[in-house]
Amino acid sequence: MTPPPVVAVVGPTATGKTALAVALAQRLGGEVVNADSMQLYRGMDIGTAKPDEVERGGVPHHLLDLWDVREPASVAEYRLRARAEIDRLRAAGTVPLLVGGSGLYVRAVLDELDFPGTDPAIRARLEAELADAGAAALHARLTRLDPAAGAAVLPANGRRIVRALEVIELTGGPFRAELPEPRPHYPAVTIGLDREAGELDDRVALRVDRMWTAGFVDEVAALDALGLREGPTASRAIGYAQVLAQFDGTLTAEEARERTVIATRRFVRRQRSWFRRDAGTTWLDAARPDLAEAAVTVITGPTIDP
Repeated sequence: MTPPPVVAVVGPTATGKTALAVALAQRLGGEVVNADSMQLYRGMDIGTAKPDEVERGGVPHHLLDLWDVREPASVAEYRLRARAEIDRLRAAGTVPLLVGGSGLYVRAVLDELDFPGTDPAIRARLEAELADAGAAALHARLTRLDPAAGAAVLPANGRRIVRALEVIELTGGPFRAELPEPRPHYPAVTIGLDREAGELDDRVALRVDRMWTAGFVDEVAALDALGLREGPTASRAIGYAQVLAQFDGTLTAEEARERTVIATRRFVRRQRSWFRRDAGTTWLDAARPDLAEAAVTVITGPTIDP
């Protein structure tokens, strides 16, 4: 028996990827493998729209709640865990549905990408320098060491600058700010979901309203007590960073909410730009009434009447 291909469901936030993935899993006998980087964190539920038991519709979901909020994200570790799940599912003849809006995580699983390792001591030293000297000073150093990386990495993106300097120090070579052309690791079908920009903006605002109504501020407070601020990745997540600023008094409650909407809308545009680069993705309008049926046709091919 030939193992089934991986089905990736990708696209911007608030397009309805989870609902489609569950519908496809129910039709195809599949299971979901999470590819949302923030849903990997335990306790980050409301702010990441992590599907609850009802939303999962009885479909098994894998790679949720892996990390403590104090841990830094690791694409390399995620790739190992995701591929192990996908290999297990394919060997059993089960369709793996890789679902999420974190483009690098999706590519890390589906394509052959080499990730330089990390060194906690180097990372800690560079992060201390970032806190003391600021992003501009480290960016200037990056530009001296690797002009191409300096041009590609934004001067204000402290986390990316630290990672670039860490890679240069570890490998003695340049930091590749741009990913190489993909080489497939699995046979895969990639479905992209999108919506009209104005509709998506409205859905983002509604999503944020629902987050606050569902107790998002309390969720952030609980995670703050568990060390959220110590987490270099989780503490910067959209919504969580804004509410932490509210707790610190640098934003009002209304400002935190509004800036979460603005930041999410900007993120949606970056996601769209990222995923649109892949010419192999079949794009579907997430608003179409026959979405699940159209997606099944993309995966299995059209049915030919006799």
